[in-house]
Amino acid sequence: MAAPAMDTCHVSCCANRTPNVVSWGRGGLIAFGTCNSVALYNPQEIRIAELLNKHTGRVNAVQWVHKQDCSPETQLVSGGSDNNVIVWEKQDGKFTACAVCSGHSGPVCAVDAVSLSSSHLLVASASSDSTVKLWTCTSDTAECLQTVSFGSGFMMDVSLALLPGSRVPVLACGGDDSKVHLYVQLSGQFQRLLTLTGHEDWVRSVEWATKDGELWLASCSQDCLIRVWKLFAKTAAEPDHQTDAIIKMKENIIQVSGDEFAVTLETVLAGHENWVYGIHWQPPCVKGDTVEQPLKLLSASMDKTMILWGPEEDSGMWVELVRVGEVGGNTLGFYGCQMSPDGSMILAHAFHGALHLWHCDRNQGEWRPSVVISGHFNAVQDLSWDPEGEFIITVGSDQTTRLFTPWTRKGCSQITWHEISRPQIHGYDMQCLTMVGRFQFVSGADEKVLRVFKAPRNFVENLANISCTSLEKLLGCNDIADLPEGASTPALGLSNKAVFQGDLASQSPQQDSENFNSMSDQYKESYFQPLKLTEPPTEDDLLQNTLWPEVQKLYGHGFEMFCLASDSAKTVVASACKASKPEHAAILLWSTTSWKQLQSLPCHSLTVTQMAFSPNGRLLLAVSRDRTWSLWRRGNPDSDTETSFSLYANTSKDTAVHTRIIWSCDWSSDSKYFVTSSRDKKVIIWGPGDSECEGVSVTPCSSVLDVGDSATAVSICPYLCSDQSYLLAVGLENGQILLYKWRPSEDLSSGSDWSRCGETDACQSHTLMVKRLRWRPRPGRAGHGGQERNEERAWVQLASAGADHVVKIFNIKISAL
Repeated sequence: MAAPAMDTCHVSCCANRTPNVVSWGRGGLIAFGTCNSVALYNPQEIRIAELLNKHTGRVNAVQWVHKQDCSPETQLVSGGSDNNVIVWEKQDGKFTACAVCSGHSGPVCAVDAVSLSSSHLLVASASSDSTVKLWTCTSDTAECLQTVSFGSGFMMDVSLALLPGSRVPVLACGGDDSKVHLYVQLSGQFQRLLTLTGHEDWVRSVEWATKDGELWLASCSQDCLIRVWKLFAKTAAEPDHQTDAIIKMKENIIQVSGDEFAVTLETVLAGHENWVYGIHWQPPCVKGDTVEQPLKLLSASMDKTMILWGPEEDSGMWVELVRVGEVGGNTLGFYGCQMSPDGSMILAHAFHGALHLWHCDRNQGEWRPSVVISGHFNAVQDLSWDPEGEFIITVGSDQTTRLFTPWTRKGCSQITWHEISRPQIHGYDMQCLTMVGRFQFVSGADEKVLRVFKAPRNFVENLANISCTSLEKLLGCNDIADLPEGASTPALGLSNKAVFQGDLASQSPQQDSENFNSMSDQYKESYFQPLKLTEPPTEDDLLQNTLWPEVQKLYGHGFEMFCLASDSAKTVVASACKASKPEHAAILLWSTTSWKQLQSLPCHSLTVTQMAFSPNGRLLLAVSRDRTWSLWRRGNPDSDTETSFSLYANTSKDTAVHTRIIWSCDWSSDSKYFVTSSRDKKVIIWGPGDSECEGVSVTPCSSVLDVGDSATAVSICPYLCSDQSYLLAVGLENGQILLYKWRPSEDLSSGSDWSRCGETDACQSHTLMVKRLRWRPRPGRAGHGGQERNEERAWVQLASAGADHVVKIFNIKISAL
């Protein structure tokens, strides 16, 4: 295909939970590891520019290879839990993996690299196999130069630089022995020349900077302190007989091929109250013809703060220049920090993967939080569009439910997607959800209870502001007056409690009493503060002020929840849980008006893996781990009794076409056909014959499509292609998404009823199993409502959720397929 059929419109992801996983490049891109990929993030456009997929384990360390002349980098180094180090090089505007360094026997936790010549790169990597390896890489080969072993110790970080006045590489390693080790390359091999002591706990990070022919080394530790060292060339002409009363720091002398270098401790910085995990020098900048290195050091700590340090103009004393951070909340602190090339923005990444970005307001000199992307920090299990196709809600194994919507920035033509609400933060891994109307959903987790959530007034107002739609249009017939303002979580509870307008007035902070007089004083609620948003909220606000109140709990299942579905009229919700026996595998039906259980539908013998109501609401389809499907028909909707479902058709062990677990199913928009996809790599379309005639059998209407890998997700586009064929998306276990067109045909033997019309390339695919695919329920691209309607109708959007923590939205031009 000439032009790609699928264009990636949105990628939502977050940084991995490791210290060295983020690096900010001079080209303006922030590289960070997310699951098994390296994401290149553009903070100006607030979107992922590219995903680099080659690692087969979690990416733990990422580092741009900085150039001496401060031009934009063209190389990037990453290390992962697959024990490999990969060097990426920019070729024709895209980054490709040019060299793979494999040799470590444990996960790689830190990498650094320095250019020795235009074609040669020196790479250092530290691993949990207690070694640091040094590699020389050219554009297509990687060779291990040396392995430095630390016995039973681990090195947490490595940093490379070139000695002043020479091209001799020097390596700093910081580790669990509380020391910083300096190695210099002498006659081809790195030799330990000096060990810097002083830290009293694990050294978490080390980093070199070059200024005026001297090397500065910063090290930070779990003893909450940062040490700054200086390495400089000794001049022979220094007289020794000075007896002035001057305090001199102890000098450590090292000999390098005839030259003497001294290392002294410059300063110790104390200001953090918890482990210091990351340090980062402000990047050098070009002033005129020279490269200037500002003496400013950024540090990030588990105390949830970042501090920018620098020497005072007059005294030269190092002081705290700026402190930013988070207050309160139930999260752990920061894992690392980076600074933009011009020093105007600083970034921290936190325990839950969230990026926190501050920019310096040049007019007022204040540091303010900026909008960044966010995403799940574990597998995304399920997703759903709202009925109008304006936002998506996702649930994941990171115990959160998140809501994403397009944001139109003032003065910017590009529409970007952002998380604007985190309706549920739970104590169990989330598994499934279904929308019931526009502002209500049911979610299921690894608990036996289903929970129903309804949007608060504050969310609806903010959605209107951010998506530039009128509040009246959003609410339609819903009366906003009786909606609560927001929700808060009791200190020891799992349920989100509604907060009404009256509650906000009584929430004024009481005087802090000296003594705790009751239990409720010790365990404070996280109070809700209404937000007036004109742009997407920060991580702090997402955690505390965007919850939705829980309106109902549904009890009835005996095991962990597995899947949910609701009909198009939003009157019935179907739920199923994990099951190893027939009595637990029954589907339960719930009324969305009374939230009472309507019916139990027993048929399957093992877990029901997915369910779908037909668009006309008359049939319910369920597929199961027992390799069969069942079809249930709704009774006469005109009768007085609650409409009940009865078994209409099903496959048994003898009639089953699939030979492995059926993972997924979906209906065509005309309710004529349904599709099943299975671990046996088969995708099959089924159709009931004349549905009025009794005793009719439901048979395959398509030839068996073999997609080459376990088909874990399938979805039929609600709109027909121009040639009246059906468009299907199939998600595979290897992370790829395939597009197929299917036309009903009399002759099924030739397999000509299927035609492949698109697929995701290596960068667009997920790196792990595709968990869920969902087409937008209406044509066009979300957020593009104001443009010419006819042109928009040519587009459809597909959302995908992956076990690689990523949610993606693709734009597909249906007319071009």
